[in-house]
Amino acid sequence: MNKEDLLKLGLSEEQAEKVLSVNAEQLKGFIPKSRFDEVNNAKKQLEKDLKDRDVQLENLKNSSGDVETMKQTIENLQRDNKAAKDNFEAELAKFKLESAIDTTLLSSNVINTKAVKALLDMGKIKLDGEVLIGINEQLEALKTAEDSKMLFKASESKPKEPNFSGVKPGEGNTGTEGTNQSKSLADAIMARLTVNKNE
Repeated sequence: MNKEDLLKLGLSEEQAEKVLSVNAEQLKGFIPKSRFDEVNNAKKQLEKDLKDRDVQLENLKNSSGDVETMKQTIENLQRDNKAAKDNFEAELAKFKLESAIDTTLLSSNVINTKAVKALLDMGKIKLDGEVLIGINEQLEALKTAEDSKMLFKASESKPKEPNFSGVKPGEGNTGTEGTNQSKSLADAIMARLTVNKNE
């Protein structure tokens, strides 16, 4: 839903902006569909491979022939089956860890996640259930280090208004020096030109 759709629903311009801002913030933690599809397809393929091996095992058990050869074939298929399952579980765990790290980096106002990931000691980061351990300390260190703090967005505080002193055009002289404080800028320029002529 875009801004025009929200305005058509009767929201004011300001309300539409707030809704879009909140929506963008909520979407930060989501995984891109392409990445989800990639992992989902890999999962389906591994599950299919496991089922195929199970069918092969059942067929071998039910067939007749040389018992020793069949036992050896069954053992080989079981070993391959276990290796495929272990590989699948390792890939899934890696995906969960990567997703948790990406989500944490996005919520930490990282400008370039690849650059920050390269600076992290991944060996110290673990996923305990849904909790990511060992990343917050590293991020805090990177945020304060001179050579890496530019990789993070500055905290969103209101920019300070410049503090200029002197004459503002159209407002006259607001300074405290001198006795004629109501003199306009044009009068001040004319007076300066007159002084320069007399010198």
